Amino acid sequence: MGVMLQPGYVAATQKAGRSRAWTGPGAGGEAAGGTLRGSGGPGPEICCRLGRLEPRNLTNYGESPTFDTSVAHVARVYNYWLGGKDNFAADRAAGEQAIEAFPNIVLSARSNRAFLARAVRFLAGEAGIRQFLDIGTGIPSANNTHEVAQSVAPESRITYADNDPVVLSHARALLASDPAGATAYVEADLRDPQKILASAAQHLDLGRPVALMLMAILQHLGDEDDPRGIVATLIGALPAGSYLALSHPAKDIDAESMAKMADTLNQMMAEKVTFRDRPAVARFFDGLELVQPGMVQASKWRPDSELETASPAALWAGVARKG
Repeated sequence: MGVMLQPGYVAATQKAGRSRAWTGPGAGGEAAGGTLRGSGGPGPEICCRLGRLEPRNLTNYGESPTFDTSVAHVARVYNYWLGGKDNFAADRAAGEQAIEAFPNIVLSARSNRAFLARAVRFLAGEAGIRQFLDIGTGIPSANNTHEVAQSVAPESRITYADNDPVVLSHARALLASDPAGATAYVEADLRDPQKILASAAQHLDLGRPVALMLMAILQHLGDEDDPRGIVATLIGALPAGSYLALSHPAKDIDAESMAKMADTLNQMMAEKVTFRDRPAVARFFDGLELVQPGMVQASKWRPDSELETASPAALWAGVARKG
């Protein structure tokens, strides 16, 4: 499912003359998460772009998403670590228990966000990439992929993919594209890469190089989900000259604290985590050419300052090119 917006327009779905209007952040909804509300059943998606209603033959929204705010949710916990306001008491409690287990988690979360910005600047600048597929984007924060890419190259096109209703409720903030470029949001699970690719192909030209962004998302796939196979499928569908930018929580940086944090999160959240060591993360880049400085601690990938370099980020990160 995809949603496309330009500034000042509102997404809606329509069927038999009835509509669902966006009531999320920025449209009168509560800050902690809006919904799609209205009369009538689900219908074909409508995209509001440049003042035109454009129907998309994609999966419909279904019923309005509801959130159980009594249970911690990974996107809202991460939002809490980043200093955001889109979280509830259960999320803050889980976030604080994770901090108790691993005091550097807040710095790690912010280092991951800083790595994303540096990687996108490299990709849109030095690498000349104009298309981005960002999977597992999370709740919008500062320096979202489209904001960084379009600050370098306004014509950049970005497709976000997530299967999280919490993120969907914030999709409007992800879709305020520079008029020279475009942004889109598709609802899809990383465990279904073919659906992601099919949806992304409606917004991106997959015959031209694409930057695949997998930022701190693969830890939510257990080994039984075959995460290496999923990454290989996604990269395999992209042409030569495409890139993979990836970060992953490290099992072998401050290992004891990271193990405690993983146990804490797995007890308090429905979304389980599997942290991996350096060799396991490196295998996601098999068959690709890592750009300098290779796969390193996230804070040490082309840092902008000594302060960034010194951050105790417990993540492995890298950017690699498909030849």
